[in-house]
Amino acid sequence: MRKRLLLGPIMIALMLAALWADQWLDQRPFPWAQGQRIAGLDHWPPGVIVFIIVLTLSILGARELAAILADKGITSSRRISTFAAVLGLLVSCLIPSWFSAVDAAAATSMSAMLVLAAAIIFFARNKTVEGVVAATGGALLSYVYLGLMFGFILAIRREHTAWELLWVMLVTKSCDIGAYFTGKAIGKHKLIPWLSPGKTWEGLFGGVALACLVAYFGWWILNPDNGAPMWWIGVVPGIIFAVIGQAGDLFESVFKRDAGIKDSGRAIPGFGGVLDVIDSPVLVGPFAYWWLRWMDGMM
Repeated sequence: MRKRLLLGPIMIALMLAALWADQWLDQRPFPWAQGQRIAGLDHWPPGVIVFIIVLTLSILGARELAAILADKGITSSRRISTFAAVLGLLVSCLIPSWFSAVDAAAATSMSAMLVLAAAIIFFARNKTVEGVVAATGGALLSYVYLGLMFGFILAIRREHTAWELLWVMLVTKSCDIGAYFTGKAIGKHKLIPWLSPGKTWEGLFGGVALACLVAYFGWWILNPDNGAPMWWIGVVPGIIFAVIGQAGDLFESVFKRDAGIKDSGRAIPGFGGVLDVIDSPVLVGPFAYWWLRWMDGMM
């Protein structure tokens, strides 16, 4: 608990600083370009710093995922797991906006095929087929989980401000915070005892309530000219992000419990590994992207 209370505010401050810097850099001209376009651009694209952070977390998470698979007795490779995750991220953020929907889908399918082929070739390099199918499945898990799914964070930043991305992250993580402290204070009824013994129904309700409050007032701060938003602006995304975020935490618990481990790693004292921190945003990202897209259409 002490480590969480000490490190938690530091992590929040670093996130705020990174997003502020990312927003500040957005659309600023390249200092060395002097009016010349580089790769079709003469300014910084949105999300440069967010990309660096997400890329770093994805690489670290891929290494932890490979270790989890190894603990389960599944042949794995940190190199292949990292390659798969990074390729998924690149597909998420580097496909040009002028690509047609068919071309974008084809590019994504092509990248998945590359991961599949690379994994099969790599794990069969010793002229044996034992464990190749399971190992290839692990590589594809890294591609989808830490590549495509985590890449929705980059997709959100690509189309929205850093502050809207911050809103998504705060709503999601506020549920984790509310659930933790509510569960510690009054939690009695276990949510899913066979999977995550520490989670309670009281904690879930407390986390959802806090997420709704953060969603409502956060959206109000982001859109002050529109006046106080309607109640559902906070309740609906608060419930959606909170519940899906908790599901993301449970999804990762499946990986850990199957491997017989408590935490995905020890990279972050008091919190565990990188996967233990990003598990909820990874699953919330796709839903948040479509929620913001729908809200754009409404407004």
